Amino acid sequence: MRDKKPCLCNSGKLFAECCEPLHVGTKDAGTAEALMRSRYSAYVEGKVDYLLKTWHPSSRPAQIAAATIPQWCGLHIVDTQEGGESDKQGIVEFKATFLSQGKAQVLHEISRFVKEEGLWFYLDGEIQADSFPAAVSKKAGRNEPCPCGSGRKFKKCCGP
Repeated sequence: MRDKKPCLCNSGKLFAECCEPLHVGTKDAGTAEALMRSRYSAYVEGKVDYLLKTWHPSSRPAQIAAATIPQWCGLHIVDTQEGGESDKQGIVEFKATFLSQGKAQVLHEISRFVKEEGLWFYLDGEIQADSFPAAVSKKAGRNEPCPCGSGRKFKKCCGP
């Protein structure tokens, strides 16, 4: 029986049909956005090897400490520029919500991607000034809507 778990990247697709095939290597990302989504879900799952593999060698860190990865709760793609199947470069602007000490925070980034030898790579990103706004830092109650914007209750989404 196929896994019916929704994809962690908030695409609306099943994980088994969206990001999982990229993580296990049975499929390559066809677009910069697909790679961005798969990298987000890899962060959620702590798949450090996949993150390093999909990071361009010119900007890739030597390692990523899994213990430093926050608890990611939601991804919203704001905009994409280029990054299609026939492009060699692309930009994906996104907002990702995470918990820090029980409070929701937002990372707003414009990420650059390059395609080399048919494979997309994350090159770098520019964190936007509205990241981590104090207004979003309210601690959510268990039965309140999750501050990540998923529409689910906090206890069923980002809550402990």
